[in-house]
Amino acid sequence: MIASILSLLVSLLAAAERPALIVQAPDSPVRLAHATILSGSNGPPLLLYEATDITDEPIDQFTVMAFVFSSEGVLKARQAAPGRRSLDARGSKYSTLVLDGSPIEPTDAIVIGVNQVQRVNSDAWWRADLQLLAEAAVPLKKR
Repeated sequence: MIASILSLLVSLLAAAERPALIVQAPDSPVRLAHATILSGSNGPPLLLYEATDITDEPIDQFTVMAFVFSSEGVLKARQAAPGRRSLDARGSKYSTLVLDGSPIEPTDAIVIGVNQVQRVNSDAWWRADLQLLAEAAVPLKKR
């Protein structure tokens, strides 16, 4: 386990990075920013992002969805991050998602967004279907 973590850290130090595209539902209580894909020589790419609660109420948990599109704009994979916990009202924090759901090529586009949020002391979930927003965000190459 420790050897795997050390291997990942070493490969991240020599990582190539590129931006990920971010989509946001109009009424999303959480905004993502600074989304960066880190690709090392070993292991799957790692997505680093900042999440900010844009409301005056603390968030108990939220889920980030990543979409992988080929260079032709075809959806190859969808991957949900395990629920992220505890985001203070108007607070921000950084988190990561290991993109290990499918092989990712250097020419693939990665689009991320928040698709569900639960506030502290609430059983209700805010939800959004982000696939159409993700598809619209991917620039299509001219044929």
